[in-house]
Amino acid sequence: MHPTRLTAAVAALALSASLATALASTASAAPQAQPVPPGHGRSLALAAADSAAASGLDELRHGADEDLVRTSVTPWANGLYYAAYQRTYRGLPVHGGGDAVVLTDSSGKVRDVTGAPAPAIKVATSAKVTAERALATARGQLAAVESASAPELTVLLKGGKPVLAWHTLVVGTTAADLPSSLDTYVDARTGKVAQATDKVRHAEGRGYHNGNVTIDTAASSMTDTSRGGFKCGGQNGSAYTGSSPWGNGGANDLVTACVDIMYAAQRESDMLKEWFGYNGINGQGGMVPARAGLTQVNAYYDGTKTTYGRNQNGTNQLTGIDVVAHEYGHEIFDRTPGSAGSSNENGGMNESTGDIFGALTEHYANNPNDTPDYTVGEELNFTGNNQPIRNMYNPSLINNDPNCYTQLSSGTEVHAAAGPQNHWFYLLAEGSNPGGGKPSSPICSGGPSSVTGIGIQKAGKIFMGALLLKTSSWNHPAARRATLTTAKNTYGATECNAVKAAWNAIGVPAQSGETDCGGTSTPDFSLSLNPSSGSAEPDTQVTATVSTSTTGGAAQTVQLSASGAPSGVTVSFSPASVTSGNSATMTVKVAAGTPNGTYPITVTGTGSATHTVTYQLTVGSTTPPTGCDSTEYTYRGTLASGQAAAQPDGSYYYSASAGTHVGCLRGPAGTDFDLYLQKWNGAAWADVAVGGTAGADEDTSYYGTAGYYRYVVHAYSGSGAYTLGLSAP
Repeated sequence: MHPTRLTAAVAALALSASLATALASTASAAPQAQPVPPGHGRSLALAAADSAAASGLDELRHGADEDLVRTSVTPWANGLYYAAYQRTYRGLPVHGGGDAVVLTDSSGKVRDVTGAPAPAIKVATSAKVTAERALATARGQLAAVESASAPELTVLLKGGKPVLAWHTLVVGTTAADLPSSLDTYVDARTGKVAQATDKVRHAEGRGYHNGNVTIDTAASSMTDTSRGGFKCGGQNGSAYTGSSPWGNGGANDLVTACVDIMYAAQRESDMLKEWFGYNGINGQGGMVPARAGLTQVNAYYDGTKTTYGRNQNGTNQLTGIDVVAHEYGHEIFDRTPGSAGSSNENGGMNESTGDIFGALTEHYANNPNDTPDYTVGEELNFTGNNQPIRNMYNPSLINNDPNCYTQLSSGTEVHAAAGPQNHWFYLLAEGSNPGGGKPSSPICSGGPSSVTGIGIQKAGKIFMGALLLKTSSWNHPAARRATLTTAKNTYGATECNAVKAAWNAIGVPAQSGETDCGGTSTPDFSLSLNPSSGSAEPDTQVTATVSTSTTGGAAQTVQLSASGAPSGVTVSFSPASVTSGNSATMTVKVAAGTPNGTYPITVTGTGSATHTVTYQLTVGSTTPPTGCDSTEYTYRGTLASGQAAAQPDGSYYYSASAGTHVGCLRGPAGTDFDLYLQKWNGAAWADVAVGGTAGADEDTSYYGTAGYYRYVVHAYSGSGAYTLGLSAP
């Protein structure tokens, strides 16, 4: 046993990550008198999200060889949590579709689900092309390569078909000496490039100096340790060194340019935290580094950095507030769920996101040298006519860019395609006739007679929340649905109806399943399974509980049915219909002779709406961890030497009765992994059982009273993947 090392390792363990799906129902049943560990609401929210993902609720459906792996969690206002999921196929990440986001609350209720469509995946997972060969092919796309990530074997969904591919990001310059950052997939069977999307997002800048400002730097370098090591320097990637005061105020002095960059980026990061409660540009308190001094008329984000050049006449650097905030707006779009897509519509919404965050940052900074507005690059004089590059309140005033969603086509250039969403944001923030010297904004054909704005701070928070529901299939209809969900759950009916009016005003029509701004007037229900999977030998049966609840309007009758069962398997419900709020028992009978295998069965509830969940039936035996035949649940993870992790899934579980808790840890060969069972005593976690031998495998058994428990796996020495089997009363 190694208590000293364990104490240090677990000190930072979060107590509020998700409850294990298999134990979620018992956690919600905890008696009121039971002392609740910290983060209980978060755990209930994430348990509900994980349960929805596991059961394949509605847009979360997935096949037998597929899983939805939670990749991020973002807390929001009113006890809400956005949980993002990536689809995997036989352990390989799936790109190009199938990703999803679940919005839940602290009571364990699912508020909304968004998912990118994905076909059923069936593809061989053995690569014929080596990673080295794939990387050479990817690098060969550019004339000069600055960096390239290690190839990762993935499943790419291209044109509705799965392709086994090596994924890498190659950063450098083209033969024309233009910056490029190619998100590349090389077919793992043929060795040819299956898909390559340039992540470089170009934008036009404006002024060079924001006056005398305060920025956060280290004493002797332009590095901001309070924002994840954010730094600014020249084209070699190193931060400029020196001391305060930084720069000389010169139009083309590059240290001065970095002052402007750091000022704008830091104000944008502060705005996200103070106005929206979001943790900085990348959601983790940091942002990519910045480089000044590009000898081109350009500014761009490439996934690894932002880079800033000069204006058309070479009279100043492109480091105005809206330009810098625009580029870091691309990072926000890239780092939120769904990342950045490859279509022109998605690209236009990415450009619009940059413009929106530029306007938001200008309003937050409220710098007298760059008064807040809704135009882009208005002080740049990019083309010599002293006009802005884009106009948010009336996009058509610049290059006849489209004002309305109906004017977009697949060939609309991405900067022009920013017009409709920019127009929507202005209408939501300020309205069609705001007064007070602010410009009026036109309404597209078929829209409302007028739109009343709700203010830029509320509009920005709704937009930021919607980005947290983004998937890889993001488009204007999806944004309409996501912003309505966020507005209703963050604020209420008034703001939700304003969002709806703004989308109607630019011609984005109502979407099936979108949030009802009026509240509970639209009848609806939810559907869930417990458990969401089961195993049965031939000539036996297994049962599960189908639960429903009323989520809108009055209780209603829900008809239950099942589809997708293999030959030899029958599914019945008792009763066959329930009033929402009640449950039924699903019985799955497996006939003799049914082949072994795993089969997804779709359970459908039909009422005023239709909802589905997926039950994974395994026919035949399953294999628990070696030597852990008696355990009920299995969890896996990977630890570096000295690290520790809480299980189940970074959290804890509730045992409603006294009984025996069995833990069975199997670590990587040649390591020393320890296992600790801990119980919450009302103030802290206390060890109640320890497996601390000098080997990789540990077993514990503990008889305890009702309460909250968790296991802690500690890599005392050595690194690698482990498997934990556990059983609880």
